Amino acid sequence: MGSLATRVGEDGPVDLLTIAPDGEGSAEIEVKRSRFLAVVARIDSEDGAKALLGQARREHHDARHHCSAFVLHVNGQGDRTRSSDDGEPSGTAGLPILQVLLGAGLSDVAAVVTRYFGGTLLGAGGLVRAYSAATAAAVAAAVTVRRRRLELLTLAVDHAVAGRVESELRSRGVVITGTEYGPSAVLTLAVPAFSDEVAGTVASVTAGAGVLRPAGFRWVDVRS
Repeated sequence: MGSLATRVGEDGPVDLLTIAPDGEGSAEIEVKRSRFLAVVARIDSEDGAKALLGQARREHHDARHHCSAFVLHVNGQGDRTRSSDDGEPSGTAGLPILQVLLGAGLSDVAAVVTRYFGGTLLGAGGLVRAYSAATAAAVAAAVTVRRRRLELLTLAVDHAVAGRVESELRSRGVVITGTEYGPSAVLTLAVPAFSDEVAGTVASVTAGAGVLRPAGFRWVDVRS
């Protein structure tokens, strides 16, 4: 699985690589009789990372170590990262797991590697290689998707023309996420970025009467 380069604008990246909601990856490797069971999954908060760790602890309650890391995208602040060696020598488990996630270009993901000690000490270098390899195997087994940041814009039009305007915008490839009816019909548009092309399309469809207003953004999954 290759990494996805992000395009960065004033408000942060507009494309991220993550794990599909149903695309969790897992793997098991053995090194000198020590077993390393790795799982990587998508999260949307630190609580999600804690839940994945808690699940591993419950399923493998007799294991000695449950080492973990996560990468969480925070809008406007970049990626937040954290890792834990869970009793392994400092820097030999959590950080290697985290480096694999970062090296794969992943965001909004957590990984846990559970170790069953096999009786033979692996040394610092051996632990780093084992935790890295287990994580990499789980990442390779996962299903990845791109997450795209779409700008939301609202467009208020008369009720009498709302249907026609929506139909024409859709026919020109503009995504309409919803319509609210009040004194006027307010359409919500989702576009990769506000541009002269978008403004021109709206002006053409509404005969210059439509005014676009920013309404935040949303992230959507785009499967390859």
